[in-house]
Amino acid sequence: MSDSKQSLDNVITVSFEEDANAYEAITRLKELDAQHQIALAAAAVVVRDQDGTIDEKDEVSTPEWSGTAGGGVLGLLIGIIGGPLGVLVGGATGVLVGSMFDLDDADETGSVLGEISKAVRVGHTEVLAELTEQSYEVIDTAMSQLGGSVLRRSVADVEAEIAAAEKAQREAKHKARKELRDTRHKKHQKEVHDEVEALKAKLHHKKPAAAA
Repeated sequence: MSDSKQSLDNVITVSFEEDANAYEAITRLKELDAQHQIALAAAAVVVRDQDGTIDEKDEVSTPEWSGTAGGGVLGLLIGIIGGPLGVLVGGATGVLVGSMFDLDDADETGSVLGEISKAVRVGHTEVLAELTEQSYEVIDTAMSQLGGSVLRRSVADVEAEIAAAEKAQREAKHKARKELRDTRHKKHQKEVHDEVEALKAKLHHKKPAAAA
């Protein structure tokens, strides 16, 4: 699939069977950027661990996010799909996000983040990149030469789902805190009730003794 008439801002996930090819893909993306065939915002070589977390093995980014892919969309994306216990994303955002995408969850059909999450497989080395393309063929050809399979989703769709995921996570935290407060309050009420009942019982026992 190709569209040479307009620039396309996309997030790509490239899956490789050979780890070395993922690192070579990063080099190739930088070369294509230098040749002005693409505009590369950020890219990272990642591996998903057995516990679902994602390790960044290598990365490249534009000067404004120098030294980390975590300052832009790619960093947020990695935090969401790779943070089963929740991770604090760095950079200017400081957003607390957690993974909402169970790798075995069949309900992710149609979810951009769900599709990307499933593409980053346990034990495999993958490349995630945010870039602007003039034509899909440039990336597809370069990655296929390295044995890579490309999943492509628009930055706009990824950003929309990141915002929705952050909102849902924030609401879930609020609900969880409310439930904890309610439970604590009910527990306190029960404790107070038990204490009052105990005092009543003591008072009840003292009255007959005083009468005697």
